[in-house]
Amino acid sequence: MPPRKLVTGMLLAAGSLAGSVLVRRRAARRRERVDLYGADGSMQSFAEGTFEAERLLPIAHEVLSA
Repeated sequence: MPPRKLVTGMLLAAGSLAGSVLVRRRAARRRERVDLYGADGSMQSFAEGTFEAERLLPIAHEVLSA
């Protein structure tokens, strides 16, 4: 394989990888979630759309707006 095609292929692969990382980060930022931290160091996370998050998100919005 000529060096030029190899470099082009490597650049294409690197660009695809960088693009997929950016898309995942942007999608993850849009979703709300509730993280509950326990005194023993444990953590429970509830994503938007779950029963627990639907109950806790309005409370969290109220606390943050105060």
